[in-house]
Amino acid sequence: MSTYRERVHRSSARATVLRTIATRERRSHLSAPRVPTVGIDIGGTKVMAGVVDADGTILERVRTETPDKSKSPKVVEDTIAELVLDLSDRHDVHAVGIGAAGWVDADRSKVLFAPHLAWRNEPLRDALTSRLAVPVMVDNDANTAAWAEWRFGAGRGQDQLVMITLGTGIGGAILEGGRVKRGQYGVAGEFGHMQVVPGGHRCPCGNRGCWEQYSSGNALVREARELAAADSPVAHHTLERVSGQISEITGPMITELAREGDAMCVELLQDIGHWLGVGIANLAAALDPSCFVIGGGVSEADDLLIGPARDAFRRQLTGRGYRPEARIVRAQLGTDAGMVGAADLARLVARRFRRANRRRAERVHRGGFDLTLPRTWSISS
Repeated sequence: MSTYRERVHRSSARATVLRTIATRERRSHLSAPRVPTVGIDIGGTKVMAGVVDADGTILERVRTETPDKSKSPKVVEDTIAELVLDLSDRHDVHAVGIGAAGWVDADRSKVLFAPHLAWRNEPLRDALTSRLAVPVMVDNDANTAAWAEWRFGAGRGQDQLVMITLGTGIGGAILEGGRVKRGQYGVAGEFGHMQVVPGGHRCPCGNRGCWEQYSSGNALVREARELAAADSPVAHHTLERVSGQISEITGPMITELAREGDAMCVELLQDIGHWLGVGIANLAAALDPSCFVIGGGVSEADDLLIGPARDAFRRQLTGRGYRPEARIVRAQLGTDAGMVGAADLARLVARRFRRANRRRAERVHRGGFDLTLPRTWSISS
């Protein structure tokens, strides 16, 4: 029978080992194995997959259209599996990271809801792990994009960073001390559904006046098409460009016309930028980050958008003139950010699984008790 002294010694030794394991698991991402991983970015129109090395360099990429949202979740999973297996023919893939446009639970195992896909409480991680036979990580696409910008892009060196992605709607993510803040239920960062105009435009989410109804790709195109439909003289150049086909007015086309000096398109981007700055000022009041990184397709307008956003931010910032102002910068990685970030986060998961497979149990020297790592052991992101 163990004596009290032996039990105390064993408990102390066990605590030391546990602390050692925890310290290793919390080490910097820089200690993750430098192995190639696959990142996948799933949006409403495309699925992009790429093999990414430990420096964030894309070694190869493949792309296909997103299956129609009316199809079963398995169809999308089949598409993902085919892309990964295709890349695996030419690369030694150690893990797969997925950035999905939707809500992902706190365990990063289920897609709770995806507006552009038929995923509702879909156990995506487990479904793909069983098919691909490598560790799979699932996260929100804005989280993966923010991680990529923090590691390799415009957010390097920032301890407190907020990412805002302007696409069809508005996505967002928060990084604090090198960790993605996902919230209690995994759905933090849905900034696009903050109310900025009480009783304003109806949002597909069911509410009115959401931020993304005033500062997003959809908002930009809606305003341009409304002016064109009203046969406004300011829309003449735009209508000419699309031969009178209003439905062919798109966000990239508006940005292109604005760069050419079209007054209406410049003004529309200024309006979108103004509302972007208003929302950023609200986020600064709540979160007080050092830097806002603006990504997504609409950010391609660069200073035509971000310049007005900075001006509105300074006018709206609480305590303006008496507090430091966060930087507002454009993302550097463009449309690759979600894919690169997903691959890099998957590298951390690969490290955890490599360790678990190599040593399923950590035991105190001659202690005899099992310290098997739990499946849900957290990683540094």
